[in-house]
Amino acid sequence: MANNEDVLREVGPRLRALRRDAGITLTALADTTGISVSTLSRLESGQRKATLELLLPLARAYHVPLDELVGAPPTGDPRVYARPIHRFGQTILPLTRNPGGPQAFKHIIEAGRPPEPDPKTHEGYEWLYVMSGRLRLVLGEHDLVLPAGEAAEFDTRVPHWFGSAEGQAVEFLSIFDRQGARIHVRARPKKSSSV
Repeated sequence: MANNEDVLREVGPRLRALRRDAGITLTALADTTGISVSTLSRLESGQRKATLELLLPLARAYHVPLDELVGAPPTGDPRVYARPIHRFGQTILPLTRNPGGPQAFKHIIEAGRPPEPDPKTHEGYEWLYVMSGRLRLVLGEHDLVLPAGEAAEFDTRVPHWFGSAEGQAVEFLSIFDRQGARIHVRARPKKSSSV
């Protein structure tokens, strides 16, 4: 069982991962929480110990339970309670709780006039699978339409954007890894070679 020092040491990396995953700058987070940029930076780097007064506004800002920030031990309930994130005209449901490692999300794009593509870049690698609808994926100089059942994978340092191809609702799954690990798919078991 982890001691208090070990638990507190992990708070900073969790806070940094949450902020980066949300695409929020320290300045924007400071404006939202009322905590100074220098205090937030020291919290993330582990130079300042986390207190309840600092963690409560951060949990509210990230829309996560306080125990997720401190890595509270599991309660025995294996269910993931997804708290939806609304960003880029999408509803994004986290399907895993794995800060710093591969993370899975369900994306829902409501029907409506699709916005103009605005490709972005960031560190990592992404794999996605279209469950329903037709997803438009702008990836570098490629402009692709992926129907239900198709998948794509790409380095997120390449400018990319996705939205509805025809203004209809789209649902897709994504797996994102900030470290750039690629997904390995095994279609069938290896045949054993007999001697």
